[in-house]
Amino acid sequence: MSAFAYRDGELCAEGRTLDSIAREFGTPCYVYSRAALETGFREFLAGCSGRDALVCYAVKANSNLAVLDVFARLGAGFDIVSEGELARVIKADGDPKKTLFSGVGKTETEMRRAIAAGIRCFNIESAAELDRLDAVARSMNTRAPVSFRVNPDVDAKTHPYISTGLRDNKFGIAHEDALPLYRRAATLPGIRIAGIDCHIGSQLTETGPFVEALDRVLALIDALAVEGIAIEHLDLGGGLGIRYRDEVPPSIGDYLATLFKRLGSRKLSVMFEPGRVLVGNAGLLLTKIEYLKPGEAKNFAIVDAAMNDLMRPALYDAWHDILPVRQRAGESHAWEIVGPVCESGDFLGHDRPLAVQAGDLLAIMSAGAYGMSMSSNYNTRPRAAEVMVDGDSVHLVREREHIEALFSGERRLPA
Repeated sequence: MSAFAYRDGELCAEGRTLDSIAREFGTPCYVYSRAALETGFREFLAGCSGRDALVCYAVKANSNLAVLDVFARLGAGFDIVSEGELARVIKADGDPKKTLFSGVGKTETEMRRAIAAGIRCFNIESAAELDRLDAVARSMNTRAPVSFRVNPDVDAKTHPYISTGLRDNKFGIAHEDALPLYRRAATLPGIRIAGIDCHIGSQLTETGPFVEALDRVLALIDALAVEGIAIEHLDLGGGLGIRYRDEVPPSIGDYLATLFKRLGSRKLSVMFEPGRVLVGNAGLLLTKIEYLKPGEAKNFAIVDAAMNDLMRPALYDAWHDILPVRQRAGESHAWEIVGPVCESGDFLGHDRPLAVQAGDLLAIMSAGAYGMSMSSNYNTRPRAAEVMVDGDSVHLVREREHIEALFSGERRLPA
């Protein structure tokens, strides 16, 4: 059962109406369901039952401390891409020893802080990064555990901006370069080879690309074994998609079963880095219609949320379902759902059939992933509040920003 459903014509989040949440916390406002977060993670745990596996939530999808706290209490590991995300994981009582550090541009400072925190592994994405980490680790009189993110040149069949496994993507080490680089890593005194990593993209809705990438990585593991380079863990990344509109992605259980079947009886610790699939449909963006602006060519519903609150439609032309919080009788009209930002690309949805009036509340669905985490202060707009619904309770998990705070670190020129 969905965490968000209509009851008596009113859209609810678990045990609370969205109307009551808007009255208490204002709009725009991100609303998350604790039950939905826990259900998704437990599906991963069930699918990994009996296996040596670690599920590392991809923090970039939604980095709110309350979200991280929910997963940490369930025993999650974490996949991070910055020292800021590492700080968030630690603040939320996440375990650094279950934390993987991905990303193509790790700085020396980030490496030092991650080593000092005792993270599980660095996912290395270039020869230059390997050399830098070796030097940093030697200066700290230690050896850094590494896994190479191997780019298998597999088409994830997703949006080009979120495809990461092709030869022309910036991510990872080319498949043909991986073996010689592992050989070199084995000679470096500041490096300890721990694993191999592969992540081919996001919002994948079929298992074929995952399997194709896995087969290429397993062949590389076998080649490494011949040379006496042992791999302790296999990190299969994330990328499993969700339903936004009419997609039919595999269930978490089917996805895991397919990959584990391919792995067979290999004695490897396996890691996963799910993000969107855990949080995407566990959150929505609540917004209010400020004005209705009918026209000959198009009808515009101008809402108080904008592209700075939810970037995905403007960035990817992404589709999010848009539902009225209170179902209203009357004739529907096609509306462009747009925000107040001074850009023609400031839209949340095109041509949506709705029976609405000014002042009505709308729910932008499937906004739990890459919503608040990609938001900005463009047009000097304070970022939205975030709340977590837990049964009949609602917790404010991020206060709405105040305008004065947006320029509190700025300075005028001296007189």
